[in-house]
Amino acid sequence: MKKTIAIAAVLALFTGVNAEEKLAIKGSDTINAKLMPRLVDAYKAAGNEVVFEIEDKGSSSAFKNLLAGTADIGASSRDVKDEEKEKFAEKGQELVEKVAAVDMIAVIVNEKNGVSNLSEGIFTGEITNWAEVGGKPGEISVYTRNETSGTYATFQKLAMGKRDYGSDTQKMEGNEQIATEVAGNENGIGYVGKAYAEKDGVAPVAVDGVAFDPANANSYPVARKLYYYTIGEPKGTAAEFLLWAITSETAAEIVEDTGFIAN
Repeated sequence: MKKTIAIAAVLALFTGVNAEEKLAIKGSDTINAKLMPRLVDAYKAAGNEVVFEIEDKGSSSAFKNLLAGTADIGASSRDVKDEEKEKFAEKGQELVEKVAAVDMIAVIVNEKNGVSNLSEGIFTGEITNWAEVGGKPGEISVYTRNETSGTYATFQKLAMGKRDYGSDTQKMEGNEQIATEVAGNENGIGYVGKAYAEKDGVAPVAVDGVAFDPANANSYPVARKLYYYTIGEPKGTAAEFLLWAITSETAAEIVEDTGFIAN
């Protein structure tokens, strides 16, 4: 009898009886640093017993982890590149894209700065002093995301006409770091996702004359979609979570409250 019980216990251990489901979501800092933890908390509070692994090392890491099999869902603040698609195709895999939310990239300056409109020459390094754009004299400190960031690539494409960043730009790992640096530096300028634009000490400026306002999302030059990617149509736990995250009223309220625009 004791031997039967011991064998049953071992089988339960190896077959995962009563084990919680696991879901790895890796990629964008814009999505995973602030929005995803709130979604996860609400999803668990609704009675879903899932163990989540969340990582926010940039959009490029979403595709690297999906390709390596170390993520179930890739979170990205940009669409997949052709060369990334090719790597999956070489393995006979196809990526499926789902829109998570809409974001507006805010160009932020220190609240004491006074400049109210953007010049792309600041980010390309052609303009280096605030006096050149109607501000108080002072050497401009430019903060950008790092090269693995989807926001870095999207801003370069939409706001800079794909021109190179200036050599003196200071690369930050996340939105929060950029907002903190600009808030503490009267000569600072940077860009962040909408969720980070209301930090104390910073002020968003207009881009091409269009004010940073959710009402202007359709005309704002640096608005973009945020994405969830999976290899093939999601199944099981991933499918259930994504359906909830994209379509439920609870998730939509969290998306809006976090500072993004729900689908």
